[in-house]
Amino acid sequence: MGWWQIGTDALAGGRFVVSPLAETIAALKTLHAAAGAHPGERAWLAAHLPAYRDRLAAEPLDALLVRAAIGPTWNADFLTPTPTGGRERSFEEEVVAVRSAEPADAVPQLEVAVGGPVSEPLRSAKDLPHRMATVLEWVWRETVLPDWPRRRRVLEADVVARTARLARDGWAAALDELCPGKMRWLGDGRLQVNPRAYPPRRVDGGRLFFVPVTPDRGWVSWEGSERFAIVYACSGALADVRGPVVPEALGALLGGARAGVLVRLESPKSTSQLVALTGQGLGSVGRHLKVLLDAGLVRRGRAGRSVLYEWTAAGAVLVRAQDRTTGA
Repeated sequence: MGWWQIGTDALAGGRFVVSPLAETIAALKTLHAAAGAHPGERAWLAAHLPAYRDRLAAEPLDALLVRAAIGPTWNADFLTPTPTGGRERSFEEEVVAVRSAEPADAVPQLEVAVGGPVSEPLRSAKDLPHRMATVLEWVWRETVLPDWPRRRRVLEADVVARTARLARDGWAAALDELCPGKMRWLGDGRLQVNPRAYPPRRVDGGRLFFVPVTPDRGWVSWEGSERFAIVYACSGALADVRGPVVPEALGALLGGARAGVLVRLESPKSTSQLVALTGQGLGSVGRHLKVLLDAGLVRRGRAGRSVLYEWTAAGAVLVRAQDRTTGA
């Protein structure tokens, strides 16, 4: 398994950040795989995969480049630069790191990604980082940007929820939930970052970033010993438009929209997260929460500057009783 030895200072300074470039890379990886993890991703693929395939068919070298850069076990480093931190950057600012990568390093990095030699057209090309940046610009413009405001709300809501979990239960609990089945806290400062047999790395004085994306994709990256990033699929996927099943009797009792808010509050969520996950307006979600609060079915608490809502004991009993009634 691949694991990192994380120093106390690096862990204490760890930050969750939103990255338009990471979101775009995850979208590219989803288009490349041509497989969605849930109905929302499958609908997105149905809308964009034909145009993406046409784009690569028109540029065969780009098709070879993407196939090699998204290797079977590793990504080419110039495809997945590590965020710099600081203020949030735009996609246009972030993609500069891809375009400005050293061209002479591209082929060796592709060979690591594919686990062997790459084809002659790629070996002879002198502009591979520039080409990759151009592909990412197309993916951003055509498939991510039109829905970026909603994606961003989902990502920001995930960060709020993760930060609240961190404040309540500590890093071990927060990290165990990032990538179930792939990542887990091993103790003694060791974090398993993937199940593959890679050598361990030390994360001591460097900056550590956790980067959510809405597609069901993830990876790790680092820049020397200065910056490290873990990109993970966020909890409010864009996505799965079905969400949790609302028991029919509960919908009849509370109304479908209000019941849809209630069933999502088994774990604490902010108003903005509920807006992103339910597709309802901010005013509607606020009114539903007030009714649920007044009825004693949910409670609210603070996590930093954010207000989070979750079930009370009565709310949990009501939802779970309805689940048992419907056989869910």
